[in-house]
Amino acid sequence: MRTQVAIIGGGLAGLALAKRLDRSGIDFQLFEARSRFGGRIATLQTMASAVDLGPSWFWPGQPRMAAILKDMGLAAFGQFAKGDQFFEDETGQLHRGKGFASMEGSLRIAGGVVQLINALVAILPSDRLHCNAPVAAIDETNGICLVNGQTCAAQHVVLALPPRVAVGLTVSPAWTPDQKRIMEGIPTWMAGHAKFVAVYAAPFWRDAGLSGDATSRLGPLAEIHDASGLDGAPAALFGFVGVPPQHRKGHSAQIKMAALDQLARLFGPQAMTPVETALQDWAFAPETATQQDLVPLTTHPEYGLPLALSGLHGGRLHFASTETAPQMGGYMEGALAVADRVAVSLGA
Repeated sequence: MRTQVAIIGGGLAGLALAKRLDRSGIDFQLFEARSRFGGRIATLQTMASAVDLGPSWFWPGQPRMAAILKDMGLAAFGQFAKGDQFFEDETGQLHRGKGFASMEGSLRIAGGVVQLINALVAILPSDRLHCNAPVAAIDETNGICLVNGQTCAAQHVVLALPPRVAVGLTVSPAWTPDQKRIMEGIPTWMAGHAKFVAVYAAPFWRDAGLSGDATSRLGPLAEIHDASGLDGAPAALFGFVGVPPQHRKGHSAQIKMAALDQLARLFGPQAMTPVETALQDWAFAPETATQQDLVPLTTHPEYGLPLALSGLHGGRLHFASTETAPQMGGYMEGALAVADRVAVSLGA
């Protein structure tokens, strides 16, 4: 197989770059290790619609997200934030009050963020998109080699995956010690997190004058939000699990039950009978997280492309994950920004 550009990683950045290349007439092949496209964008599919298990939000003032949704014919809606919110202290006492919901003003995509991924996949040539295609090695002369032994000779190779994951690839010429240190030092945004979702027949908490917004010092969910779709369907709540990754492994069933107990404390006994639940633990997805990501982040890192990772292999090896974005690193807007940057460098 031969191509002008080989893209490793089929998340938002990789697919957005493929879209730019395709519209510019630049040949590409995209390789995704997972059995699906989307990367950290994933959903729990319900009878009514989909509930996000990865990123859910974008914000006004992010022009690339607004533009791509318009281009793809997708609709956005505001995060539900009407009603009271709860604070649960370490003793389990609930403090109910009015106030500014923590994610009020943020935007979501109707049908879930996966709709954006599906729309991008639908417009790209299917014979250039490869799932279940993990890359084992990159060679400056011969391009890439997949785990199954298949090769793809390419003029340019794009690493649309987190630098901490990319450092595990066999590269010739090899990463220098300085490059490895820098790549391992770039935290993968949200890689150490886990997200619990509970789907219900109706958003009953809204009828009780609650926004679905809550924070807790008791847990296991540290931060909870209404995850319902447009017009409340599907009805859902989600929470970020506050238990450290090292203590979550092997305890999914216990975390799910404890999460439902907590939702019942906050929102009433109806919360104990969801239609469906899901626990997505990104810390143990090898395509997303590494051992370094098991240490929780306390602040949003200052992302960007370090000088030591620029112009590699004579300008033929490019980094294109949101963590290397010129603006809005870590967010979906950052994934689109880095796709634009790499596309320009490739003549698209």
